[in-house]
Amino acid sequence: MIIIIMGVAGSGKTTIGLLLAKELGWTFFDADDYHSEANRVKMSTGLALTDDDRANWLLMLKELITQNIRRGNPAVLACSALKHSYRKTLEVNEQVKFIHLRGTYEQIKERLDRRSGHFMPAGMLDSQFHTLEEPQNTFTVDITNTPQDILVIIRKGLNI
Repeated sequence: MIIIIMGVAGSGKTTIGLLLAKELGWTFFDADDYHSEANRVKMSTGLALTDDDRANWLLMLKELITQNIRRGNPAVLACSALKHSYRKTLEVNEQVKFIHLRGTYEQIKERLDRRSGHFMPAGMLDSQFHTLEEPQNTFTVDITNTPQDILVIIRKGLNI
């Protein structure tokens, strides 16, 4: 199984993904690590990525998912997966499960304002929410829960 923890920047994808992978003894991947240098520079200057900017990134992530499924290596991937078309690219088969970490703009802006050391500035939040196509029929967890509660909710919801 591959679990993709999705949501806008600041929703807790990496935090929850790392905790979940550790708890399950699975491999963790952060999609941000697979962005090209050009994408990182663009985001760090406050410019939103286009679908063209994300195309190769999504294909690399799809290959990463496919390889791990082929090897029988269960993994957790933290990935924004903001659009339906992005999720369709990543959903290589029924072994891929999405968890949407959802919060309000205000909650996430507060988190981003406190965060340091990330290449994407807090000012990009507007574009993240603008790009987000709320997933349908996807397991959604409210970020007002504690990280430990979110793990319990995910594990119960996916029966893992």
